[in-house]
Amino acid sequence: MRLNKFISHNSKYSRRDADKLIEAGEVSIDKKTTHDFAYDVQDEDRVFVKGKLIKPSSELTIVVYNKPKGTLVTKKDDRGRTTIYHKLPGKFRHFVPVGRLDYASEGILLLTDSAEVATALMESKLDRTYNLKIDKPVTEEMISAMKEGLVLDDARAGAHEKSKIFSMEFAPFAHFEIRGEGKSFSKLRVTITEGKNRELRRFFAHFEAKVLDLKRVSFGGIDLNNLPTNKTRFFTRREYDDVHQFMKRRKANAAAEVLNKANAKKQEEENLREKEYQKNKAENQKKFKKRD
Repeated sequence: MRLNKFISHNSKYSRRDADKLIEAGEVSIDKKTTHDFAYDVQDEDRVFVKGKLIKPSSELTIVVYNKPKGTLVTKKDDRGRTTIYHKLPGKFRHFVPVGRLDYASEGILLLTDSAEVATALMESKLDRTYNLKIDKPVTEEMISAMKEGLVLDDARAGAHEKSKIFSMEFAPFAHFEIRGEGKSFSKLRVTITEGKNRELRRFFAHFEAKVLDLKRVSFGGIDLNNLPTNKTRFFTRREYDDVHQFMKRRKANAAAEVLNKANAKKQEEENLREKEYQKNKAENQKKFKKRD
């Protein structure tokens, strides 16, 4: 893990803060000051910030948070806007958010003290379910795209003005239902298996529809239920068991993938050797025929 990320995930500092501390010579590894922003922290490394040892958390804690509108999912904002860490209790200041909800969106957000678990959940294909409202009736074109997926060379509509992501591929929705409709609005519940940057806002903007309200009500089978806005709850025992099983499967799949790649490479090398052998054999046979 990169040094600034390690510091951010295990302390009160943001990544920007970590970069400034590294630049200022306030960070040391095994008591030796470092200015290497790209340093990859190893398990045996002891990282100090301002002389204080940064201890990676060994116990897993995950909380469910009902994020309110008008808050950013970041530790610090250059423009001074409210972040979730202004709202959350101080004991969760070092927790890592699992994915993002944009400034105008609300709903379920998982936070954990394990960077490994946060990354695994973010990269997963776990279901994400949203209640949303758009400013026009649902069209047949929208329904077709929700069923079949969509590829856009220009997906800037619906994106943040400073976004550098132009093109985007939208996988077919895992589920969708129209829950209410009028002349100038539609209410939907949709389930997707990815968490791309402002994905739903970009998707509906392609059909010239603006998302008026967006609330995530479930993530990976964890439901928001009646958790009040701006409140948290800890995972239940069953939910922790599910996460531990998920991580075991992920690690087993990763190990199997490494083994499969190694076997595929070995087979490819054997095929090349066999091909070369057959080529040389054929050439030698031609030479013998010419001699005869």
